[in-house]
Amino acid sequence: MSFKVTKKNNYTLIEVQSDKLDTTNASDLKAQLVVVSRGGEKNIVLDLSQCKYCDSSGLRAILVANRLCEKAIGTCIITGLQPEVESIIRVSMLHTVLLITNSVESAEELLKKKKSIKLDVRIEE
Repeated sequence: MSFKVTKKNNYTLIEVQSDKLDTTNASDLKAQLVVVSRGGEKNIVLDLSQCKYCDSSGLRAILVANRLCEKAIGTCIITGLQPEVESIIRVSMLHTVLLITNSVESAEELLKKKKSIKLDVRIEE
């Protein structure tokens, strides 16, 4: 599968560089997600802006990202959903479970806000 992995300050960005996320490549994404998670990353931003189609295998890979981040007490943000991919996520009701933003920049802002909230809570304790 073609994807780009970039370690950022407080998260790892995984950009899916394929127009499909399906049975032919979802297992590669899952494997990469596990590698990133085992490397100690708690926060993952999964950019699907180039992905125009997603089947149930792709949805399972997305859920793996979410589960790994939750297990690490981190955050998984899905971003850049194209209309067909957004539709399958909504039909599957996964939009009620996943954290979704329009852009990587929006995801970064959300992670910054979350980090500042955690710092405020620690200070008050």
